[in-house]
Amino acid sequence: MTETFRVIGRPDDNRARKVEQLRELGFAWADLEDEAYWLDQVVGMNRSVYEKLEQASERLWRLLDRTVRYLIGRRDLYELLGVPKVLWEMLDLLPVPPEGLISRYARFDFAISSDGEIKMLELNADTPTGYVEASIATPWLCRQAGIDNVNETMKERLAEAWAIEKPDTIACVGYGSHLEDSGTIEALAKHSGLNPRLVDCLELWVDEGILKDSRAEPIRRLFALYPKEWMAYDDGGDALAYAIEMGNLQLFNSVHSILLQSKGLTAAVWGLHELGAFYDEEENDAIRRYLLPTYNKPVFDGGFVSKSMFGREGGSVRIFDEDGKLELEDKDGYDTSELFPVVYQKRADLARIETAAGSYHLLTGMFVINGKPCGLLGRAGGLITGNSSHFIPIGVI
Repeated sequence: MTETFRVIGRPDDNRARKVEQLRELGFAWADLEDEAYWLDQVVGMNRSVYEKLEQASERLWRLLDRTVRYLIGRRDLYELLGVPKVLWEMLDLLPVPPEGLISRYARFDFAISSDGEIKMLELNADTPTGYVEASIATPWLCRQAGIDNVNETMKERLAEAWAIEKPDTIACVGYGSHLEDSGTIEALAKHSGLNPRLVDCLELWVDEGILKDSRAEPIRRLFALYPKEWMAYDDGGDALAYAIEMGNLQLFNSVHSILLQSKGLTAAVWGLHELGAFYDEEENDAIRRYLLPTYNKPVFDGGFVSKSMFGREGGSVRIFDEDGKLELEDKDGYDTSELFPVVYQKRADLARIETAAGSYHLLTGMFVINGKPCGLLGRAGGLITGNSSHFIPIGVI
């Protein structure tokens, strides 16, 4: 049987030199506080598996986009998806983006087993990170290893998307101090071809329905690494929502991306699939192939996973064994399960890879930018991929 993944190469004897080269390219967090975030090897994905993954991404993207359009205006379903009420009015009032473009900057996370079975774990359609790792570090590291890189079009896709959206400001929390988020928005700004302001979210404020920066300059079109569900709990969240509802501020990704972001969307898809009344046969086939059974209650006979509908970086994830007993939970990430409803999903198999740094489970990300799958992101970690996971580039062999 052809192997799905192969770890290629050996770590460079002079890691510090390579870390500095990556820093010069724009990836400044290969090492974090003397810890190696980047693993100095490359994963080769079997080309036929990659082609199937690309097809799975395209099919799921169309399917989920159509499902979200069905949900818009159905507030009972907003509640089931855990969407905070502060967002409901704008979801109903604001124009829905064109077909296939509810989010122009997103990332699927897939579990790919050692025998090549592909299952979607979640879709990060609001504020995905890993862009620098995928668009800058991965191409360079694949060239160093002499294997094919499939991420070359990421910059082009981003420029296409932002030529339409034209954000005048890009923000993150802790700009200038948080290396990863700061480096991410700097790369997005550079690749966009625009000249947006780069600011700290914590310096923004709303004045009579207008969002302003620290110099009191109005912001009209904003991309922010700021999860939209935080508006329900942050001071100023209501004021930000008011600015959007009044038409004084446009957010990118669009507000409707919150529906794609919710892990409850997979439960909604699975429920509609079982009812047999919404999807056509091609869509039902995609659901059976690529989606894990997901429900609002733990109704499984075997092992399953629970997670908050708006958990991020592994926070709130709990894994249960075949007898329904808690086997593992993420205690490092922020647990949002007290703030948002929980979904329950059948467990999936993650391939294991053997690296010079140890044995890891491999999570495969696929960026979808301007509606097109265009970039692989590899993360190596435990059964739960959280903040302690490592970046490892993925190429195609």
